[in-house]
Amino acid sequence: MKNRLPLWASLCCLWLSLFGNLQAQEAPQHGSWIVNDFKFHTGEILPELRLNYTTLGDPKNEAVLILHGTTGSGVGMLGANFGGELFGSGQILDAKRYFVILPDAIGTGKSTKPSDGLRAKFPAYNYDDMVSAQHRLVTEHLGIRHLRLVLGNSMGGMQTWMWAVKYPDMLDIAVPMASLPSAMSGRNWMLRRMLTESIRKDPLWMGGNYKEQPPSWQFASVFYATATNGGNQGLQKIAATSDRGDALLKQRLTPPLAGDANDHLYQWESSKDYDPSSGLERIKATVLVINSADDERNPPELGILEKALPRIKNSKALIIPGSPDTLGHGTTGNSRFWKAEVGQLLQSAPKLAR
Repeated sequence: MKNRLPLWASLCCLWLSLFGNLQAQEAPQHGSWIVNDFKFHTGEILPELRLNYTTLGDPKNEAVLILHGTTGSGVGMLGANFGGELFGSGQILDAKRYFVILPDAIGTGKSTKPSDGLRAKFPAYNYDDMVSAQHRLVTEHLGIRHLRLVLGNSMGGMQTWMWAVKYPDMLDIAVPMASLPSAMSGRNWMLRRMLTESIRKDPLWMGGNYKEQPPSWQFASVFYATATNGGNQGLQKIAATSDRGDALLKQRLTPPLAGDANDHLYQWESSKDYDPSSGLERIKATVLVINSADDERNPPELGILEKALPRIKNSKALIIPGSPDTLGHGTTGNSRFWKAEVGQLLQSAPKLAR
């Protein structure tokens, strides 16, 4: 019989491991801020808008803003594949050197969202509302006047484009990932619309006043994710036979989906009028676009980046080649594919006058 550590010793080892990780990455600090009478682009006003956020490091250090994707949250960016390779000691965004800000966008995480009570009566927010709220959080609440870097993935990537256009003097570097500086359109929008329509047409949705989560929400979400994420080679690798494909779908469809149908519906619909293309010449930051060659939502063959980048003074693109190890739209959620290039940019990009 193998020797086993007593329970108390195992718990001590676990505690030391967790403590060591916190020491290496700096302990995250969580907070929230209430914005009174927040006015949305529709003219609707919410008496109290709660903006939740997570930070790492000392506010006296250079600040960086990291923006999450649709249905995500700021704290989710601390995961092993993303923040685990960025914020630790000696890493490119070492939290001992930078003040890292990870906000929950409107309608996500612990920020105010439809499921808090208003349900389908919640204001119909868009990305402009979300970015305006992020800017207010950073400047009015955290007191940050300049950002060394804004980096975002997927929805966060689209919002990074908006930050660079709306606040050109506030950031030195913009790294929009898994996104394009063009109108929400094509397959990307049509499948989003199919997802939200599936929820709305579910009899159990009941105009947003459901008593239990409408089942179409989970099915539509898995359908959308399968159609627009994972990469052709990546999915072939993990579902090389129909039986393995069935097992993967069962794994995704069986457990209850985390979150709330109204929250997800609002999050996906908020992208409808996204389009930063008219303001690209306003960008002053150094821009590094990071996309993957197998991104189903932002396929390189559209040629959008080739037309957009010449309009931006200091810009270039990193297109990660597709392979059995990439994940299509999900590729950029793994920092190992691009952290070296971002680290070099942090060392070389000029600082704008403040």
